[in-house]
Amino acid sequence: MTLALSNSRPRGRPYAGPLLRRHWPLLPLAATVLLLLAPLPAGDASTSGKVGPADAASLLLVAVCALRALQGRVRTLSPLGALVLGLPAVGLAVATVTAGDPYAALPGFVRYLQVFVLVPAAIVLLVRDAGEFRLAAGCFVVLALVQGALGVVQFATHTGASYQGADIRAVGTFGPGDVMGMATVVAYGLVVATAAALAPGLPGRVRRTAAGCAAALTVPLVLSFSRGAWIATAGAAVLVMVLAGIRRALKVVVALAAVGVVLVGGFGVGSEMVAERLTSITQVSDAPDQSVTDRYTMWAAAESMWRERPAAGVGLKGFPANRDGHSSLALSSGSDTAGAGQAFVKQPLLSPHNMYLLVLSEQGLIGLTALAGGWAVLLVAGLRRYAAGGERGLRDCGLIAVGLLVWQLTDFLYADIGGPSTVLTGVIIGLAAWWALPSGPGGAASVLPARPVPEGPAGR
Repeated sequence: MTLALSNSRPRGRPYAGPLLRRHWPLLPLAATVLLLLAPLPAGDASTSGKVGPADAASLLLVAVCALRALQGRVRTLSPLGALVLGLPAVGLAVATVTAGDPYAALPGFVRYLQVFVLVPAAIVLLVRDAGEFRLAAGCFVVLALVQGALGVVQFATHTGASYQGADIRAVGTFGPGDVMGMATVVAYGLVVATAAALAPGLPGRVRRTAAGCAAALTVPLVLSFSRGAWIATAGAAVLVMVLAGIRRALKVVVALAAVGVVLVGGFGVGSEMVAERLTSITQVSDAPDQSVTDRYTMWAAAESMWRERPAAGVGLKGFPANRDGHSSLALSSGSDTAGAGQAFVKQPLLSPHNMYLLVLSEQGLIGLTALAGGWAVLLVAGLRRYAAGGERGLRDCGLIAVGLLVWQLTDFLYADIGGPSTVLTGVIIGLAAWWALPSGPGGAASVLPARPVPEGPAGR
């Protein structure tokens, strides 16, 4: 097919307008991810009510979804989808009204509603086809590459967060008050890149580029010294490789092993510190470091709160207020943070660093069943749909969605929500739900009828 180009128009310009008009609802979704590149001023992580640029973009995403829904231009939500995405709101409402101070619990209700109900539902309703899904997933890789590059520079120039007396911990723009932020977004990008590198049906050039990105992102992930992120990434990567096939998986394992040998063995990139950090994972009863002691002490406190109020918990935002009454003397006064442009700050321990125990302690069995039950449904449905073997052109979307969800659910064993990157949790759940809960006869690949775009001289 020959395209006649008008001399008065630059090449490609006639397509920009139709492309933007068709995909403009995705702009807030892309902004929700990419605005996490904006550096935030260092401050006390205990301060609640912070609304960053990414949070504002997510609220715009929800508003756009509401507008499109009124116009009848969103996907149809199946009854199962409505139940999985809407049931957490019930648990949140119960935990809020039964809290000792419902007014103090209200900010927690809004935050949970944003992350676990509104943002996922907006993504399921707005993302119309595999191309738009890939665009959203690609934003994770871009975010990870930029944040990861900054983290590597921080390690090399000793301008990162303080770790064992040296300012070498890679934290990106998130600062020492949110040391998990960069590790989280880098891990997201690594999982997406690994899935794309292994996915059948994608062009070879795309797979090779994705494999290079995955190899590059292993460096800042290691330099984050985040044990929880390492464990979650390893688990998600293994599952993705198994789903993609043993032959493809072996190629990735060999490549990543080569990168590790060159970086740690050849150049000695943090080899002693990485080895020590890995060893500390298993040191629970045999001389654990203080961070491990604090973590398990807060886990015990969360369990004690749940036993006190098993049905509805102590209420949203209730863990900090009830922590001291349920903790042993082994708990320290806080976590020491410094570096990356911030003076020494003692960060208070305001959560158990385990999402399941946080929900159990604050929302009880009602909230945990609503949230974790929905996540389990998404995981099982996503795996079943991928295992069905159809829709070859969508299998990369399935690998990405399942990989990201498994990473998040594994990381929740060692972390909970908090910090600017929290909004990405809602995006992850939304992408997983888009894949696991297809609607309409065409499933997740079905799209709404597009409004015809008049062809200009270049389109004839």
